[in-house]
Amino acid sequence: MVGTSPITRSRGNAVLLHTRGTGGIIPLQNVTILCFALIFSLLFIIALSCAFLGADTEDVPPFKSMLDDIATNDPGVVLLGENVDIDVDEPSITVSWSLVACGDGFELDGSSGVHKSQCGLPSMALWIYSDNSPEPAGTYDPVAIPFVRKTGQRRRIENLVRFDSDHTLDVHKALLYPFDTYLLAGTLRAVNASNVTVPIQKLSTIERVTSFLVATSDVESYEVINGTQVPTRDFDLYVTRPGQLQFYTLLLFGINWMLSHITIGHVMLARRLVDIRSMAKHLVSAFAILLIIPQLRKSMPDSPDLDDGALIDYIGFIPQMIICASCVLTILLLIMLREYDEMEGKQAPRPITRRPLLSPPPPPPALRTPKVSSKPPAPPTLPLKSPLKPLLLGSKVRTRSIAMERGEVTCRKDELNTGFVFPPISHGNGIVHHRSRSSRYRLGTLGLGGPSGSASGSKSSRSTTLNSLKE
Repeated sequence: MVGTSPITRSRGNAVLLHTRGTGGIIPLQNVTILCFALIFSLLFIIALSCAFLGADTEDVPPFKSMLDDIATNDPGVVLLGENVDIDVDEPSITVSWSLVACGDGFELDGSSGVHKSQCGLPSMALWIYSDNSPEPAGTYDPVAIPFVRKTGQRRRIENLVRFDSDHTLDVHKALLYPFDTYLLAGTLRAVNASNVTVPIQKLSTIERVTSFLVATSDVESYEVINGTQVPTRDFDLYVTRPGQLQFYTLLLFGINWMLSHITIGHVMLARRLVDIRSMAKHLVSAFAILLIIPQLRKSMPDSPDLDDGALIDYIGFIPQMIICASCVLTILLLIMLREYDEMEGKQAPRPITRRPLLSPPPPPPALRTPKVSSKPPAPPTLPLKSPLKPLLLGSKVRTRSIAMERGEVTCRKDELNTGFVFPPISHGNGIVHHRSRSSRYRLGTLGLGGPSGSASGSKSSRSTTLNSLKE
């Protein structure tokens, strides 16, 4: 007995059969799509994390070129603002100044290399006064700078070579967040141990701090103390917001407004619904938006407090909260009305009118092509006239004009004379023979085998009878 073996198909043929219905494209399975999504997500996170690599290493320190130029061309004392703390709520700006000296006679031995430059620490004791304050903002004593035992170099201790100066900030433009700008002007004066003013050759600060960009310009100035001019150094700080902060703030501002408009859409959709469960979904979504908007407002970078009265709150957060809260209340009122209608419907049911759904128009009927036949079409047949149709439909007898055209005037006259004979002529045998009109016409003209005079005699007798009746 010979058995049957199953027909096997190669993998290539199976793939070919599987891709015929998809235009030659092999569809991916859900697991494969999920794996690709996870791989893409990991690559995206790793790519963003690479932004932190090398962020702290700079090719050229920020103050190196400036310090080298001063050491070569104009040696003296330099103040570097290595940190600028801008507090709009205070409002004030705190600048952390670092003392640096460039050139022979000003630089402390064994302290060169500040910011990888030719400058070092000052070799003299200094007292720094800020904005003509009677008390010095910072003091510096080179004797307190420690040595490294192995190398003999001076260590740069931040607390010994740095001081802070506080300056009052004008914040009348803070309402324009994130497009607020600030301008600060200040002055510094350095005095040595002999109470002699030491000229400051340069003032400079860093250009970028958290949430702000700082542009610094300095100018040489002087003060008159006890009738004597003393040299000072003035500086101007122009503070603005970075572009990235403005972009993300406006993006969150737009998202909040879009969410507010979505709550209005929830109200419009809930107004058209009858089912309370479906309306509850719109209520939950609108209430969630009401809770999300304040969190997005707080996530704006370096945003002012809500009680500061910023413009972005007057045109954004406050009307957004009013709109969302009003929409939530409106949906709640609609649900209450639907509940009330259902309660009334249970007591006195009434038909619910619904808007008819627009159905698509029916397709046009297909045109039928007539079949071509070899036989010619039969001529139309006229319906046969029935002799009973005038009697059933009550049709009128032909008019006298038609009778006159056919020459039947004499027969009509005889018929009238015969119909009005009174008293009727009695027959001998008591049998009245009714003849049709056609036979009467024939008898009046031809007679029944008799002469034509008999017909004239009968006419004279009938006319006599009519005359007697008239009298």
